[in-house]
Amino acid sequence: MATNFTPLPELYRNEVIPALMKEFNYSSVMQVPRISKVVVNVGLGEALDNAKAIEFATNDITNITGQKPVLTKAKRSIAGFKLREGRIIGLKVTLRGERMWAFLTRLIHVALPRTRDFQGISPEAFDGRGNYTLGLREQLIFPEVDYDKIDKIRGMEVTIVTTAPTDDEGRRLLALMGMPFRREIAEAA
Repeated sequence: MATNFTPLPELYRNEVIPALMKEFNYSSVMQVPRISKVVVNVGLGEALDNAKAIEFATNDITNITGQKPVLTKAKRSIAGFKLREGRIIGLKVTLRGERMWAFLTRLIHVALPRTRDFQGISPEAFDGRGNYTLGLREQLIFPEVDYDKIDKIRGMEVTIVTTAPTDDEGRRLLALMGMPFRREIAEAA
């Protein structure tokens, strides 16, 4: 199955920049929003009970992103969660450059369409500064993950950090890049 799609960096240069310049009336190419990094985060609450969880999650994230994750530790103790300061509670990977573009390509063209009953992603998950955060329920939507080698289905959070000053500009940037946003059917009457 051969897919015919333009590589994302090339698409950005040739189609997205001119479209955004025209739509938002930018006077310079340097004003056009761009994707600066992608952060993939996995919470590991079960790591307090299961020490192997860190190892399995590290392998999954390394296979998905092509980069070894950094361990995130608790900043303070919380008795209600049986959490001690300094304990490992998650993993994160910050992707830039070629790895970022490769990950976004796989996310947009391969992983998201493999999601069961996929209707598109919410266009509302912006943070007010043009950055988008997407929650994924399972790591199995990525073809790099071998079903037989996982210990547990884990969700992850993918944050796409842009240089867009507003959510509308960030939303338009990602839409032009091919992000499959859900079409809002019920318009306000």
